[in-house]
Amino acid sequence: MLTTTRRTALCAALTTALCGFIAATPLHAQELKQVTVVLPHPGAIGHFPMHVARCEGYFEKQGLNVTVQAVDGSGQVIQAIAAGQGDIGNPGPGPLLSARAQGVDVVMFYNHFAKSQFGILVAQDAPFKELTELKGKVIGVGTADGAEVSFARSMLTAAGMTEGTDYTFLPVGDSGPAAVAFQRGDISAYAAATADAAILRTRGMEVRDFTPEAFQGFFGNGYMATRAYIDANPDVIKGFGRALVQGAIFGSDPANREKVLACSAKANPQEAEDRVMLEALFDNIRLRVQPLDPSKGWGYYSPEAWKAWEDSLVASGGLKAPLPDLDKAYTSEFVSYWNEGVNP
Repeated sequence: MLTTTRRTALCAALTTALCGFIAATPLHAQELKQVTVVLPHPGAIGHFPMHVARCEGYFEKQGLNVTVQAVDGSGQVIQAIAAGQGDIGNPGPGPLLSARAQGVDVVMFYNHFAKSQFGILVAQDAPFKELTELKGKVIGVGTADGAEVSFARSMLTAAGMTEGTDYTFLPVGDSGPAAVAFQRGDISAYAAATADAAILRTRGMEVRDFTPEAFQGFFGNGYMATRAYIDANPDVIKGFGRALVQGAIFGSDPANREKVLACSAKANPQEAEDRVMLEALFDNIRLRVQPLDPSKGWGYYSPEAWKAWEDSLVASGGLKAPLPDLDKAYTSEFVSYWNEGVNP
């Protein structure tokens, strides 16, 4: 039988050991904040910073348990977030501004594709040299409400062309169906996102980028949430963005290439079946998530770039008029926290 003294000493030892165990153990699952992220497509490599953050435990260190759902296009992303079917989404800026014009209070808070991820592709041997040469042509799109559609419409408007009069959009899907549409002559060009050129080439369709230089600097999809969610969960936004920055920095190091590809393959095994294409996609995307101005930090939004997006959407008819509160469509308030002293 233990004496009172020995019992006290043993309890103290057990308490010390238990405290040490808890301190050295990651947060228990039930203590993690559940966060659902809604993406506009199931592709994983395009969101490699987030998947790296999941694989490397960066989200857990921020007290978050992140799950991912995929829908079909930016419009559906915004609908899901507005309906409370997810917490954070990743739409394009065009659909987000259109949603705000309809009274949906959604806010971009992390600039994922800091460099343009959209453009117009034509066949490698097509005779076109100017956008105006697409007058009277059919332009393929993946989905009718994808962010790339808004971008393409803005470019064509800037070239003095009007949808329905000078050209038409035709939803043809992506990957194989888009290549077939090109080869059959159903479309003369394709409104593309980052991955499309690489995908089309693997499907036997050689294409070239037909995007005017003036549009190359437009940022693409970013992470957003409702203003109500951001205000109620600032620690989630802080932790989520900081983990993204860690994942992006990790993925930017050539020494981590295999780990990045493995994380993406874990998130979408089917996408990783074609290793050649997966590597081509990663090389393209890795450059587009780099900050346009590194001194501003990862995730930063430029007011000037948002104004350029708004102007192009108004000119193309994507917006009926400028928004009275464009500055409320985005925020960079968490950028300094995400980037300060961050290390993977």
